[in-house]
Amino acid sequence: MTTFLIGTDSAETSEKVCAYMNERVQEGDTVYGVNSLHGGDRTSDQDVIDGQEALDVLDEQIEGADTHQLIRGNAPQEDVLDFAAEHDVDELVIGIRKRSPTGKMLFGSTAQDLLLSTPLPVVCVPLTE
Repeated sequence: MTTFLIGTDSAETSEKVCAYMNERVQEGDTVYGVNSLHGGDRTSDQDVIDGQEALDVLDEQIEGADTHQLIRGNAPQEDVLDFAAEHDVDELVIGIRKRSPTGKMLFGSTAQDLLLSTPLPVVCVPLTE
């Protein structure tokens, strides 16, 4: 039995990750889904709605998924890694986008930070066709 943690930031990400997970999850596995928002002035009402829509996709497409929207004031990678530690997760599953070097420098990369900060295996699902 495997415990998976899906980190999602949009309904599009959730759709693509679900296509992968539905081939991977077996009976007895546990699947958590997390959407992380900073909160306060850094999070709009629309951010909260979009995050919930992302989690709704996981709920609809992965039977028994346990989803959580986290608004703790942390960076998304911190929330994902803390949640993984708290729930004894075996594997992280995230979506990744191709970004230019300038885009990475200006906006950072949650996926890159996760990959460099975790001892857990990470499956990266491409979000582009």
